Amino acid sequence: MDPTPFHHRNLDTDAEEFLESWALEFPQGSHFKIIIHIEQMPQENPTALVTEAIHNYFEYKSVRSKLNLHQLLLEGRISLLIGLGFLTMCLLGADILAANFANNTFLRLLKESLLIGGWVAMWRPMQIFLYGWWPIVRKGKIYHNLGRAIVHVVPVKS
Repeated sequence: MDPTPFHHRNLDTDAEEFLESWALEFPQGSHFKIIIHIEQMPQENPTALVTEAIHNYFEYKSVRSKLNLHQLLLEGRISLLIGLGFLTMCLLGADILAANFANNTFLRLLKESLLIGGWVAMWRPMQIFLYGWWPIVRKGKIYHNLGRAIVHVVPVKS
């Protein structure tokens, strides 16, 4: 047992990876029970200490997940404003080219390029709002549920 356990934000990397990958295999509404096997139990029962460490760590990860979601949605809104502005300019430019220079092949190509470029500028906000936020919300719920998991520490049976 580590004499300076991970009370607030630190958890052994292997333990974190194992718990997180294990928990992500279950539906996001799952409740968890974690049983930790220790070869040599200390004199004092470590269950409360380990429980607190696991709960604190995954609650911290849950809060970080919410902050990451907030940051992603802010980035999405800013990207949307920039993309809409750029798309508007491209559509206006394409309309001007179409109205005035319909017979010129090079300018028709430029018009089509403006249309494509304007819609490509909308790629990032569309990606964020359609697909980007789901994994963050799912992980946040898993972290939240791991932060409330029932934890038992038991000796390894020989």
